[in-house]
Amino acid sequence: LKEESAEQLNKAFKIGKKIVAVGTTTTRVLEYLMTRYGKIQPGCGICDLFIFPGYQFKIVQAMITNFHLPKSTLIMLVSAFAGRELILKAYLEAIKKRYRFYSYGDVMFII
Repeated sequence: LKEESAEQLNKAFKIGKKIVAVGTTTTRVLEYLMTRYGKIQPGCGICDLFIFPGYQFKIVQAMITNFHLPKSTLIMLVSAFAGRELILKAYLEAIKKRYRFYSYGDVMFII
């Protein structure tokens, strides 16, 4: 994560702007940094945060992500963010409307 990006994220968070993560990897990185340091730190490294239902999000307030495969850790992450029932409802609607799933499919904006 570049220093300029870290500074912008910290400033935005401090003044109450909504932090929107684009993708589950971004979500995990931002949440890991807030959990570990209490703010967004620049740099690179390994993120060992596993997000599953019950996790309390610290910085991410909205998320853009794919429709993930069932029984995946990514389904657990989005369920932790939006709630299992809402995610299941969204997935049923996506199936009904023939949305495409996984990396090259359609996306959802969770707010």
